[in-house]
Amino acid sequence: MKKVLVTGISGFVGQHCAAELLKNGYAVRGSLRSLSKSDEVKNGIKKEVDTKGNLEFCKLDLMKDEGWDGAMEGCDFVLHVASPFIVKAPKDENDLIKPAVEGTLRALKAAKKAGVKRVILTSSTASMQGGQYGVVKLNQDSWTDVNEKSVTAYFKSKTLAEKAAWEFIQNQNGDSKLELVVINPGPIYGPTLTGNLVSESMDFFKKLITGKVPMLPKADSVMSDVRDIAYIHVKALENEKAKGNRFIVTTEKSHNFQEIAKILKANGYQKISTTLAPTFLLKFMANFDDEAKGMLPFIGNTIEADITLTKNTFNWSPISFEKTVLDTANSVKLVLNKKV
Repeated sequence: MKKVLVTGISGFVGQHCAAELLKNGYAVRGSLRSLSKSDEVKNGIKKEVDTKGNLEFCKLDLMKDEGWDGAMEGCDFVLHVASPFIVKAPKDENDLIKPAVEGTLRALKAAKKAGVKRVILTSSTASMQGGQYGVVKLNQDSWTDVNEKSVTAYFKSKTLAEKAAWEFIQNQNGDSKLELVVINPGPIYGPTLTGNLVSESMDFFKKLITGKVPMLPKADSVMSDVRDIAYIHVKALENEKAKGNRFIVTTEKSHNFQEIAKILKANGYQKISTTLAPTFLLKFMANFDDEAKGMLPFIGNTIEADITLTKNTFNWSPISFEKTVLDTANSVKLVLNKKV
């Protein structure tokens, strides 16, 4: 049985990737910053699939060298999912950039040393769209301009980490070459496995369905379902056509927060506001509020994506946006009802 190391297995994407791997007959070793989270992750994944003893955990930190060699031992593949994500702009951009870049290089170096065949790196459309305005059309050749003054720390972190990965792959020595595939999702939604609502997307839906979001930003973007992302991560492991490519895993057309609110309102979520916040107000608030500042790259722009390569390589079509929205909200609602 082939074994896959999943870094950041306690995260929203990592959990779903692990479940999808186990469904497809792989053994999984998941990395955690603290092993105290292992039961929460294991119990969440068990709701989706019988682990059959093929799930284990190890301790890793993106900023520390310890443990990487042991984590890679016996692994055929690596899903490098772990990376910091926050909408709120940090006081120091290096709080996001350093772990993203250094963690990616630690994973690649350790994988190369261990003789791993292929690494699947979770990047983002944030590495593609930053510094562009109006109607932005993304494809696998798109890159964020990190020198553009409006580009946020998160966009920089994803761009610099992905560029560092490609540079490492191009410059590696030796006869045995490590292969790289990059997955580029947009904003990620979908059901939670563990019931943990601390991720940005889960927290947004929690606030939305409980009436804590009085006004919505005018922001259009391609969106992603976490189940699609997990599916493509796993399919990319052994697909020969995937090697050396970037794959956008999003909806075909752009969607927005008001559309999410209207779908939920039409399906019985009555506390939701569908009111749009004036763009000038959000831009003004960005001068004082770090969360508003982090939203600026999305405000007033429309992001579109060419997902033809992903569809053709994996014979895949994205889950419908309405299903993603409703499944996310219903999942969050179940968690909230249990806590009442």
